[in-house]
Amino acid sequence: MNQSQTNLTSTPTSWSLSARLSAANGDAAPPAPGKGRAMLVSGWTLSGLTIVFCAMDAVMKLVHPSFVIDATNAIGWPADPGMLTVLGVLLLASIALYAAPATAVLGAIVLTGYLGGTVAAHARHLDPLFSHDLFGVYLGICAWGGLWLREERVRDLIPLRRRASSR
Repeated sequence: MNQSQTNLTSTPTSWSLSARLSAANGDAAPPAPGKGRAMLVSGWTLSGLTIVFCAMDAVMKLVHPSFVIDATNAIGWPADPGMLTVLGVLLLASIALYAAPATAVLGAIVLTGYLGGTVAAHARHLDPLFSHDLFGVYLGICAWGGLWLREERVRDLIPLRRRASSR
């Protein structure tokens, strides 16, 4: 048995696909103890903040308080309660998909589309860039960052790699 086969067979199955492939090539050390737990807690914290904020926004769209109607009118959208209800239900469905581990990636994709609409609505209205226009981008970064930290399959798809050292 050659060296790469030995490394591959001794690689723990709890490592991510990218870590197993790197270990097979002799490029990586095993993950640090406790690192997985810290990443999971950090990921759920970011995801939880995203979920709570979006749930609050969705409930406000379903309840139709006057300040939501006024803000909707202010950005040039018709403040029809029916339309607000549809937006609230879409947002609740998105975060439900995002919160469930089995559908989290689909939820993040749908949520990203929804947040893109919020960015477009604020940009159209010429709202302040960093506080209004980019808020959907900030929320999307939190959503995808939380998902990356809590989901190994996302880390496998979007690996963050260090620059390869010259040998």
